[in-house]
Amino acid sequence: MKVKFCGAAKEVTGSSHLLRLDNGFSILLDCGLYQGNSESMTHFNENWLFDPKEIDCMILSHAHIDHSGRIPKLVRDGFRGSIYCTHATRSLCSIMLLDSAHIQEMDTGYFNKRLRKKGFHKDQKTPLYTSKDAMLAMNQFVGHTYNRWFSIHPDVDVLFQDAGHILGSASVSLRIQEGGRSIHFGFSGDVGRPFRPILRDPQPMPEMDYLICESTYGNRLHEEGPAEIEHFLDIIRHTCLEKKGKLIIPAFSIGRTQEIVYLLDQLETNDRLPHIPVYVDSPLAVNATQIFGSHPECFDNDLNEYLLIDDNPFGFNSLTYIRDKESSQQLNHSNEPCIIISSSGMMNAGRVKHHLYHNIDDPRNTFLMVGYCSPHTPGGKLRAGVEEIRIFGDWKPVKAEIAIMDSFSAHADKLELIDFIKNQKASAKKLFLVHGEPEVQSAFQQTLHDIGFQEVIIPELGEAFELR
Repeated sequence: MKVKFCGAAKEVTGSSHLLRLDNGFSILLDCGLYQGNSESMTHFNENWLFDPKEIDCMILSHAHIDHSGRIPKLVRDGFRGSIYCTHATRSLCSIMLLDSAHIQEMDTGYFNKRLRKKGFHKDQKTPLYTSKDAMLAMNQFVGHTYNRWFSIHPDVDVLFQDAGHILGSASVSLRIQEGGRSIHFGFSGDVGRPFRPILRDPQPMPEMDYLICESTYGNRLHEEGPAEIEHFLDIIRHTCLEKKGKLIIPAFSIGRTQEIVYLLDQLETNDRLPHIPVYVDSPLAVNATQIFGSHPECFDNDLNEYLLIDDNPFGFNSLTYIRDKESSQQLNHSNEPCIIISSSGMMNAGRVKHHLYHNIDDPRNTFLMVGYCSPHTPGGKLRAGVEEIRIFGDWKPVKAEIAIMDSFSAHADKLELIDFIKNQKASAKKLFLVHGEPEVQSAFQQTLHDIGFQEVIIPELGEAFELR
């Protein structure tokens, strides 16, 4: 059996790992889009480190685009197998992949239009995939429930367990019969945080012989609950009441947006939210929030109890969901103090780029960063403290305040990751760290060695390992 790391190796996006059994059966774990501007990854999304036609099946841990975003291209390039995931992941992918295709079509059209204006007609781009490709790919999705083993091959069984990261997210446990013995191979997917709103806590995986584990926040700790709420309220009051500005929150449409809206809903219910308008400016987030309501099997007990006093935890009087472009554009020209939640979380696509363009040079405003951003994205540059930023070809001075609250992150921190995999210490022959920046992975690798893990490996992109 051999595992090859085809994405998210010393990177945080583009998750993709290929497992090939001795009998030739091949399983692709995730097929994500790289989101960033690293020169070494310029052509990652267009190329494969394997032949899609030779992949027998795919297992998808969750719907985030950096884990699912190349699936339509995979299918277009010849993959014909089933794509196994949870039911909620399938529901989310049905809107997310179409949205991703639409963004790529729009971006390509904009790029080609600018080329034509400059007199270049031979270097036209084509989108990575189209909306039609995304719709065709959905025909190959097969949904499964949590906590029930199912078979994908006479020698391979699969178990999904709740990873607590986003709606439908799962860790993947494989039980493989090979060479007269049973081998347990695991993939953590993205590990969520315990005691967070909406979703259940991450469930520990069975003991594995080999485990691929994410490491996004493997070197830091997050802020805890009560302090987080007061910090959030302080930022709202400071920006919207004292400065009379806009609080703009770049947030992924799936998970982060719903968690922030749910927290604001609770504050409003308890009469603690200042009387200011709140806008969710993302058509994808609007659709995703509706899907949340159709998958209560993923909710934790606290949300189920809250539903007894508030039948709509994602809506309150001062909240407006925006779908149409015209209403979104009006926000950019409005001077009213307000909260705007808009995607994408890394600010490298979507409507939030327009809010960035129109609001970053106004000191009354605050941009609140609530999750990980790749260093080369606009969000990553703002987190790093740049004094000016290039948006839509123009350089803008960064005069707005930049606030950071990583406690909203859907990724486990160092101690939460250790708690998630601590039961693997005795069984894991090899533990592979993926989905992290190199310096973070090195620190986490040392931490795991210090607490007793024997062989902790940080693979290179394209590197393969024999598993005996």
